[in-house]
Amino acid sequence: MQTLYTLAVSESEMKPGDPQKILQQHFEQTRSLLVYLTWFLSEVTRYAETDAHNRASKHLPSAEDLNVNTKLAGNELLWKMLEDESLKEQFGREKPELYTDKDLIRKTYLTLVETPEYKTYISSNSRERADEKKIIEFILNDLMLANEIFISHIEEHFSNWDDDGEMVIQLLSGYLQKPGSLNFRQLLSPDKEAFAKDLLRTVLEKGEHLQGLIIPKLKNWDPERIAQLDMLMMKMGVAEFLYFETIPPKVTINEYIDLAKDYSTSQSGQFVNGILDNIHKELTAQGKLHKVDYKKPGH
Repeated sequence: MQTLYTLAVSESEMKPGDPQKILQQHFEQTRSLLVYLTWFLSEVTRYAETDAHNRASKHLPSAEDLNVNTKLAGNELLWKMLEDESLKEQFGREKPELYTDKDLIRKTYLTLVETPEYKTYISSNSRERADEKKIIEFILNDLMLANEIFISHIEEHFSNWDDDGEMVIQLLSGYLQKPGSLNFRQLLSPDKEAFAKDLLRTVLEKGEHLQGLIIPKLKNWDPERIAQLDMLMMKMGVAEFLYFETIPPKVTINEYIDLAKDYSTSQSGQFVNGILDNIHKELTAQGKLHKVDYKKPGH
């Protein structure tokens, strides 16, 4: 949808292959955001060692300076993440250290060490898997994502935060449950990536036909005055009806209602629902829908 919208509002002429390149850029932006969040989280966690080194290097270090607890820097979950080859590769490729706000890492760490959660964590010498995960999740959820300054920092560097933030947080949360479960080289499974490319190509190639099915259903609406995003979402929905036989129509309609509510106007969800439902009924009555039912016999 973002790619189609970019193409629709672009004033420059597109060459063959440009739409697929723009789609690929969106995939790359999503990965970059995930890599940076993971990097920042790991840097806050490792800062215990930096803090210990800085304090021990003072001209006249106190006893407290010489006894900084560095348990956090050895966190087992942290090191499982840092040993992940696909993540290491992306750190090398993206170079997040070049635009990391080091002062914000330091401040986040200094906020952490004053919390009861941190004090409870370092009070035990043992390394329980649940405790190792709990403190990392606390840093992510309570000190990064709940911090307006951190979110402003992310928004400054990642224009896709509003669109991709929720999904990326889910991916990172799942990764913390099971380090190594994500392939940072290819976040999207091959079948999902193929579907995105096929849907983009279909909407572009069949655009006039799709619009021809939509416009008669608009009744009192002037096609020129309909929000551009609404028209794009309806085209995508009708394309799924006609050309993607394994997607149930109900799934398509619900998906585009949600997208319309999230991205377009307050009335868009209801509007898109009404038009898509109408077209679905008409195509069904005309015998033009050819959906594959994967239900097992007897179900």
